[in-house]
Amino acid sequence: MKDSFLPLSPKELKDRGWDQADVVLITGDAYVDHPSFGTAVIGRVLERAGYRVAVLSQPDWHSKAEFQKFGRPKLFFGISAGNMDSMVNRYTALKKVRKDDAYSEGGAPFRRPDRSVIVYAQRAREAFSDVPVIIGGVEVSLRRFAHFDYWQNRIRRSILLDGRADILVYGMGEGQVTEIADRLAQGERIDTIRDIRGTLFALQEREHLPIGNAVVLPSFKEVSEDHGCFNRATRLIYEHANPYTGRHLIQYHGRRPVVQLPPPPPLTEQEMDEIYDLPYTRKPHPVYSQPIPAYEMIKNSITIMRGCFGGCSFCSIALHQGKFVQSRSVHSILQEAEHMSRDRDFDGTITDLGGPTANMYTMKGADGKRCESCSRLSCIYPGICANLKTDHSRLIALMEQVKSLRGVKNLFIASGIRMDLALRDRAYIAEIAKRYTSGHLKVAPEHVSKPVLDVMRKPSKEVFEQFRDLFDSYSRQAGREQYLVPYLIASHPGTTLDRALELALYLKEQGYRPRQIQDFLPSPMSMATAIYLTGKDPVTGKEVSVPQSEGSKRLYRALLHYFKKENREIIRRSLLRLGRGELIKRLLT
Repeated sequence: MKDSFLPLSPKELKDRGWDQADVVLITGDAYVDHPSFGTAVIGRVLERAGYRVAVLSQPDWHSKAEFQKFGRPKLFFGISAGNMDSMVNRYTALKKVRKDDAYSEGGAPFRRPDRSVIVYAQRAREAFSDVPVIIGGVEVSLRRFAHFDYWQNRIRRSILLDGRADILVYGMGEGQVTEIADRLAQGERIDTIRDIRGTLFALQEREHLPIGNAVVLPSFKEVSEDHGCFNRATRLIYEHANPYTGRHLIQYHGRRPVVQLPPPPPLTEQEMDEIYDLPYTRKPHPVYSQPIPAYEMIKNSITIMRGCFGGCSFCSIALHQGKFVQSRSVHSILQEAEHMSRDRDFDGTITDLGGPTANMYTMKGADGKRCESCSRLSCIYPGICANLKTDHSRLIALMEQVKSLRGVKNLFIASGIRMDLALRDRAYIAEIAKRYTSGHLKVAPEHVSKPVLDVMRKPSKEVFEQFRDLFDSYSRQAGREQYLVPYLIASHPGTTLDRALELALYLKEQGYRPRQIQDFLPSPMSMATAIYLTGKDPVTGKEVSVPQSEGSKRLYRALLHYFKKENREIIRRSLLRLGRGELIKRLLT
C-alpha cells in the first residue's frame, strides 16, 4: 500500500488483510514515518523485502499486555529505544530528570522506561517466550560490550545479556535485520545464526564456536575491577571498528562469551539510494494530534550522508554509523527534495542538507586501499590525512541544484560544519556565507584551551578564528549581517579551573555570549567516557584531569555564561576562594 503508514494498531493490521505480522518493531519514540527515524527506516526496508511489519510505539511497559496486542509475530520482535539512548534522553549531565521528550507527542516526558531496550525485551519475552528477540539502535550499539553507566556509576554487562536477546544488531542495521528475517523465514533457528557481520550473540557455556584469529577483550570482571583493563578494552573496540581489518571480538561475562562479528562494509551509493528512496510518508502517524518536537525540527531536512571520520573523543558516531562516509547520489537527493516541495505543508525552506556533519559529503581517500588498511581513529586529527580528498565542489553543486528546484525558496545548512575541512576549500565557506545561512550558522569549536582540545581530538582555536574571519568577510561582501553560533562543552575531561577561565575570558574578550553550551555527559563507549572513568587516555596512556564534583561542573558552566546575573555571585565567590580575585573585574564588568 503505497504512501501508507505501517500498522500501528491491530485494526490497521486487519485493514491490510493480515492475520499476523511477520515482525513487530518496538520503539521508545512516537512513530514518525520519516527517514530520519530509525524505526521507519527498518520498517520500510523489511517491507520492501516482502515482510509484514507492525509498529508498537511507546508501549505501556508495566505489563506484557500491550506486547501481545498484535498477536504472536511470525519471525521476531525488533526492539529499539528510539533515536536516542533512553538515559541520555531522560537525564541531564547533572542527573536531573528532563522536563520534556522531543521524540514524544507534545514533548511529553515519561513515555518510555529507563534502559528501554532491556525493559521492552523482557516484556516481549513474557508475552511470547518462543519468539526471537532482536535488539538494535543507538542505545544498543553503544552498550554492546561491558560499559560504564554514568547514572549508576558502575560497569554494566553487555545489554545483550541484560535484555536476554538472541541477537544484537549494531550500527544502522538494515542489511543485518533483512538477512535475519530471510533466514528465519527459510526455517533456520535463531540460535544457529552466527555469521552475520554487524551482530553480536552470546554463546552458552558449553557451546563451541571455532573462531580463528579472534581478539579476546578483557572480561566483564576485569574491566569492572581494573581501569587499565577498561581502557584496553575500549582501545581494542575502536581499533577493530574498521570493517576491512576488524577481527572477531570476544568478551567473557563469567563463563559466557559475548561474540562480536566485524562491521559490515560501508553501503554503496546505490544501497544508500535504495534505503532513502523508499515510500516514506515523511509524516507522524495520524494517531497523534499534537506536534512531535523532534519531527518539527527535521521535517524539512534531507540526510545526504552517513558516517564520520572526525574521531572526536566525546562522540560515538563512528562506532554506530561507521568511520567511512556513505553518500547518496545527487539524483536520489533531488528526488527527495522535489517530493518535499510538492507537499502542501512545505513552506519553501529546506532547513538542512547534511548528516553527522554538513561537509563530508562524498569525501574519501584518494587511495581506497590505504584507507581499508588504516588504523587511525581519525582522518583529520591531529592533522588532515594526505590521502583524504577534501574537495567540496560536488557538495557545492548539489546545494545549487537543490536550491534551484521549483518550489524551493531557501536552503539553509543546519548540520555542524567541520571547519578544518572547510578551510581546505574556501569556495565552500563563501557559498555558505552568501547563500545558505539564515542569519546564524552553527559551528562546534567546543573549547579554546589546547590541552582540552587535544583530549577532545579537536583542532586548535586558530582554526575557528580563521573560519570566523572568512565567514565574516564573505558575509560583508554579500551585504548580509549574520553570526556564528559556537557550540561549547563545559566540564569535558581535560578541563581545569585555569582552562575553564581561559575559555570564559576568551568569550568575554571576543564578545561572545554563547547559547549553545552542553555539559559533558559520559555516554557509553565514547573515548571521553573512558577518560572520565579512569583518568587516563585509552590511546596515549596519559593522565587527564577530570572534573567530577557537581560544584565544579556548576562553576565551569557558570563561567561560560559569565554574562548572566544569576551566575555573578557563584563566579565571584569561587574566584575569591581560589585566590583568583584579580579576574573578577575582568570577567564580570
